[in-house]
Amino acid sequence: MGDYIITTNPNRCIACHACEIACKSEKNIPLEATLGKIVVLGPKMVNGKPKMSSVFVPCFHCEKAWCLEACPTEAIRRREKDGLVYIIESLCVGCKACIMACPWHIPQWNSETGKAIKCDLCMDRIDQGLEPACVSVCPTDALSFGRPEELSDKTREAYAHGLLERNLSATSVRL
Repeated sequence: MGDYIITTNPNRCIACHACEIACKSEKNIPLEATLGKIVVLGPKMVNGKPKMSSVFVPCFHCEKAWCLEACPTEAIRRREKDGLVYIIESLCVGCKACIMACPWHIPQWNSETGKAIKCDLCMDRIDQGLEPACVSVCPTDALSFGRPEELSDKTREAYAHGLLERNLSATSVRL
């Protein structure tokens, strides 16, 4: 896995698809292709009320990247400094081996160029100290970008603060 990850807080995501639109705009992606995708589930009944859930699914930049291993022209490569997997468009011959090899079919077909395309987590933006376009436009801050260990710390701290606040509230009620 690359050094970075995008996570979704499903309690905040409103499935507005702003992330998908920002990606298409940033990368000049044709309408039929989607590099990062919002997946919507539901409605499901929760506490007697219908509820929808959604999660953003970008490329995972797998440690064992099937797309990279399947590419016969070495057009798909891994950046040494952070493990991000990307495509060198000029080397892609449009064989679609990467699309078939990826268990999640993350690489997409660009019918305008006749070549494969995939999420590179906006590595050009990362190099400028920016977040990927999809994360930067999320109106509810449902998407988080960072290193897995940083996001894990934030999640644990938020959970612990919630526990502490509940305990403090319970304690104050008993007094």
